[in-house]
Amino acid sequence: MTYSVHVPEAAASRTAPAGATDDLPWIEDGAGVAPRDARELTKLFLDQLQSLEEGTREYQYARNTLIEMNLSLVNFAARRFRNRGSGDMEDIVQVGTIGLIKAIDRFDLSREVEFTSFAIPYIVGEIKRFFRDATWAVHVPRRLQELRVSLARAKESLSTTLGHPPTVKELAAHLDLSDEEVIEGLIASNGYVAGSIDTPGSEDDSGDGGMTYADTMGETDPALDLFENLHALGPAIQQLDERERAIIEMRFGQEMTQAQIGRELNVSQMQVSRLLTRILGKLRTGLLSA
Repeated sequence: MTYSVHVPEAAASRTAPAGATDDLPWIEDGAGVAPRDARELTKLFLDQLQSLEEGTREYQYARNTLIEMNLSLVNFAARRFRNRGSGDMEDIVQVGTIGLIKAIDRFDLSREVEFTSFAIPYIVGEIKRFFRDATWAVHVPRRLQELRVSLARAKESLSTTLGHPPTVKELAAHLDLSDEEVIEGLIASNGYVAGSIDTPGSEDDSGDGGMTYADTMGETDPALDLFENLHALGPAIQQLDERERAIIEMRFGQEMTQAQIGRELNVSQMQVSRLLTRILGKLRTGLLSA
């Protein structure tokens, strides 16, 4: 198979270093080859790649040059995703390059298909897989990841048809799902992108000094610990007899002193102290065994 291809002097050198072959021109800068020439050279390199032994320097030269010459396909596909989620453009290009490499390794010239048409689906598929599996701020099951995509498409379609944002029931009817499944998918969608607590709380607060989400977050209420302790103590108090509960009420409810409790019960202060020690021990045991 013979190809007549013009290779710019900036991209090719007359003396081919080790790794080049007699059937392939030495390309110094694959990324610098013009797109029209890259298409023809790609056919030539793919043809030779199939006859070279994998792992040899010649094979690596042909494969690496194919990657360099077709990076423009990756950049073209990556631009479609530049505003999607929180993915960095550099990461998207790197992932797309993996798709390009897979396309090079799996391409067969006998199919008589243009390499561009064959490679783009591989590149786009790899980038979509990256967004599906790696860019969620909170990991959710694959089922819900796919449901998020379906809901996004349904929202766009129904908004145009109905003239207003669709309700849960309208989304459920459109996708033939239950209301609960739609709600679950909508909640899971919140895990796709994580927002900083320093993000302005509204569009009007975009400037410096505006209220952020952090400003609206409440602090831990110390009374919650007291509530939880009292809630846990309730069953243990119910195990006390009437006299013991009365002593607890006078000491901690009415905040009476031991002497006052002694006068109320007609016992000595020492007896009240012993009674309290015994009662508190029973409560502690009840809490620890709960």
